[in-house]
Amino acid sequence: MKKTLTIILAFALVIAMSVAGTVAYLTSQDSVANTFTVGKVKITLDEAKVDTNGAAVTPAERVKANSYKLIPGHTYTKDPIIHVDANSEKCWLFVKVENGISAIEDSTNNIAAQLATNGWSAVTGAAGVYAYKQSVAGGTNVPVFGSFQIAGDADVANYANATVVVTAYAVQADGFDTAAAAWTASGFRA
Repeated sequence: MKKTLTIILAFALVIAMSVAGTVAYLTSQDSVANTFTVGKVKITLDEAKVDTNGAAVTPAERVKANSYKLIPGHTYTKDPIIHVDANSEKCWLFVKVENGISAIEDSTNNIAAQLATNGWSAVTGAAGVYAYKQSVAGGTNVPVFGSFQIAGDADVANYANATVVVTAYAVQADGFDTAAAAWTASGFRA
């Protein structure tokens, strides 16, 4: 009986060692570490610095505002450009143009016509807001318009404090097939 018990214990010990050895040889471990950053959409808007007659100054400089002296028949440089930051995500661009001189602009060289020529179209339901024709990648510069001209017969006296204000907006392109969808989802209100 003692011999049988010793044999059974020996078998149990062999089995236990086999299982323990098998577990040690059949195990594995691996991991993946994820670091998340947040994408960004970043733009700036500026225009050429001009003198009061609307002529670009030398050396060339970009500014946030200019002052103009209105003269009938005169053409002025006003070239707002949206600069999409090089590290920005691809985005849809929008501008709101509040044109306080539209009534005295020349009918052929006006801001609205130049917007259309430069690929901007009106956003339905958002007065004065225009969307660019396509989404743009980081590092892109997009001109809004380049100049304006006062009509030759314009009564400029009533426009002494008139302004043209351009506001730029950007919305990520990822997730939006159209500019209209991006504008609607953005929450921007014009």
